[in-house]
This record gives sequence, structure tokens and C-alpha cells, in this order.
Amino acid sequence: MKEYLDELQVLLIEYTPKLITAIAILVIGLFMIKMMVKLSKKVMTKQNVDLTLQKFLGDLVSWSLKALLFVTVISQLGVATTSFAAILGAAGLAVGLALQGSLANFAGGALIMMFKPFKIGDLIEAQGITGVVKEIQIFKTHVNTPGNKLAIIPNGSLSNGNIINYTAEGNLRVDLTFGVSYDADIKQTKEVFLKVLTSNPKVLKDPAPTAKVSELADSSVNFAVRPWVKTEDYWDVHFETIESVKLALDEAGIDIPYPHTVEIQKQG
Repeated sequence: MKEYLDELQVLLIEYTPKLITAIAILVIGLFMIKMMVKLSKKVMTKQNVDLTLQKFLGDLVSWSLKALLFVTVISQLGVATTSFAAILGAAGLAVGLALQGSLANFAGGALIMMFKPFKIGDLIEAQGITGVVKEIQIFKTHVNTPGNKLAIIPNGSLSNGNIINYTAEGNLRVDLTFGVSYDADIKQTKEVFLKVLTSNPKVLKDPAPTAKVSELADSSVNFAVRPWVKTEDYWDVHFETIESVKLALDEAGIDIPYPHTVEIQKQG
């Protein structure tokens, strides 16, 4: 027991300074990394770097410096860097095979940063989800849906799938279809539609809204009603137009066809 205690005492005397130094390097290193990330974000903000790119580069710098700090702490504890590099390489290969999806997400995040199919604040539709881009991280993208739900989409599938960016072109067209009776006057009906659209202050004057006959259906004459709006007004105009058109058609005495149920009574 005395021999074991003596060996333990020798080990403590030998490794305690290294352990204390390693802990100090770790604490100071984490603090310095935090300050450097903040400083880099301030510099990028002053240079008017895109907000999406700021977040991505900030995360990339943080993870890179933390990996370098980890290697420094390990070497301070007496682990040979050459041996550690070999171990790290073997472990990296195993982890890489196990985390192929995560690596694909990282590559997807890099592609999004490079080609910029969307940015923070854009309204997009991707992977069956529609919403406003809230944050783009290294591995995933956060999207706020119209119902204020947070959708998290992996960057790998996002970068390889179809993306519809509703904000990129500036304005959106609201596509609506209304059917009226064959007895209705086409010219009068068009005037009703255009009056509803032009009276809504959220509908843009340029491009001008349109209302045209799109189809002669089995029981109705269908009109394609197309107002142009700003992205943020899309859903307001969509619902307001439907309600206003119904009220305006009723006021003008124009019928909207709908299925009727006919009861047949049997005789005898």
C-alpha cells in the first residue's frame, strides 16, 4: 500500500501542474473564443455582410477555434500530438461513417451560403413546408410557418430539393378563381371584380390587377382574378378578396352557381 501511495504522490506532483495549466488554458480559451466570435460579428456588421452569412461564419469560426483549443489542452496534458492525430484520424473516419447525414447537412449549409437561394426573412416553400426563414445554421435551417410554428429543416435535404422563394422577386400575385352563372353579364361581372380589387389599398396598382374569363365550366363561367401584392400582404389580400367578392356579387345580383338537391316523391 505504501508503494502505491508513493506512486500516487509522484503522479500528483508530476501531473497536477499540467492539469491546472490545462484547465486554465481551457477556461481562458473558451472566453477568448467567445470574445473573438463577438468581435468578428461586429466587424461583419460594420462591413454590411449579409445577416445569414454572419451567422454561418460565426458558427464556423467558433467550432474551428474550439477544435484547436481541444487539441492544445490535450497536448498540455502530455498526450503526444502525433499519436493523438492518428487516434483522431481513425476516430474521425468512424464518426464520419456514422454521421454521414450530418456531414451532408454541413455540405448543404455551405452550398446555401454559396449560392444563396434564400436569406433570413424570405418567405419560402421547401420540403413540404411554407414559412419565413428565421435562422440558417451550419446543419439546419429554422423556418416560421404561418401558424407561428417552428419548422427545422436539415440543410442536406433542403439544398438538394426544390425551393420556391416567394420573396426573391419583390411582389406576389394572388391567384383566385370565381365562378358565376351563365346568365350573368360578363362585362358587368368583370367590373365588379376590378372594383373590389382597386378598392383594396393593399393591392398594387403596378402591376395592375386583372379579372378575365378563364373557363366555360359545366355549370359556371369561371373568372381568373389576379391582384398583385407585397409579400407580407399576401394572405390578408387572399382572404379579404374572397369575402369582398362574395358581398359585391350579391349586391350586384350576380348568382354564384352551387349544387342543388332535388327531392323526388314516389306516387302510389
